[in-house]
Amino acid sequence: MKKIAPFILFLLTIAPLSYSQVSSLEKNALIDLYKSTNGTNWNTTWDLNNDVQTWYGVTVENNTVTEINLSMNNLDGAIPSTIANLKYLKHLNLGFNRLSGIIPSEITSIKSLETIQLFMNQLEGELPSNIGELVNLKKLELFNNLITGNLPISIYNLKNLEVLQLSSNRFTGSISEEIKNMTNLKTLSLFDNSMYGAIPSQVGSLSNLEELSLANNLFEGEVPNEISNLLELETLLLNNNRFVGTINTSIKNLPKLVNIGFNNNPKEIEILAKPITQNNINPQ
Repeated sequence: MKKIAPFILFLLTIAPLSYSQVSSLEKNALIDLYKSTNGTNWNTTWDLNNDVQTWYGVTVENNTVTEINLSMNNLDGAIPSTIANLKYLKHLNLGFNRLSGIIPSEITSIKSLETIQLFMNQLEGELPSNIGELVNLKKLELFNNLITGNLPISIYNLKNLEVLQLSSNRFTGSISEEIKNMTNLKTLSLFDNSMYGAIPSQVGSLSNLEELSLANNLFEGEVPNEISNLLELETLLLNNNRFVGTINTSIKNLPKLVNIGFNNNPKEIEILAKPITQNNINPQ
């Protein structure tokens, strides 16, 4: 019994350590985010005196912060550069807030990131030029912001990316032929920007693509026949651009295609609807 007592005392001594031992570097990065985005006015705020793992929207695993989900929480302000100190972060969701300023380039040093969701904010500036260093990224959702500039060439290095959702921003420039590298893409959504140039034929090599949404831009030239190779494609939205010529009728035979939009281009295009779904052509 005398031997057991010290052991129990030892367990009681280390018990507080069983909560979380998030490093001061990571904790301070979270506090910076809190202060930079007016944390006292969040819908659900943090008690900075409590353990990090009790903070709303923060997931802690093995004493490291792996996820932040503060969507629809009234964040108002800029994303601090010190977010880069969350070295083990996998998922970042700050969507549906009032974030402003730029996406800090330092975020690209978080190599563990798998999802970045910053949609429905007021972010501006250009995408970090080295965003392609996020080699584990699977989902990049930045729609409905004020982001400008061309797509950085490094973005085409994101070979694990499945969702690229950049619609309703102010992007310019064209789609590079290097799009061929993004073979895991399921969603490529760039609609409602000011992008231009031709759709590269290499888009046809994205065999997993389910959605190709390029409407409301300045794209031009002919729609590449290679799109007919996209056997998983369900949505093809090309309306309100400057395309000319005809769409290869083999596109209508894509087995999963249910939503096509092509009108309001300079030249009338005839697209035969599939017999079993007469409303395939999107009128928008």
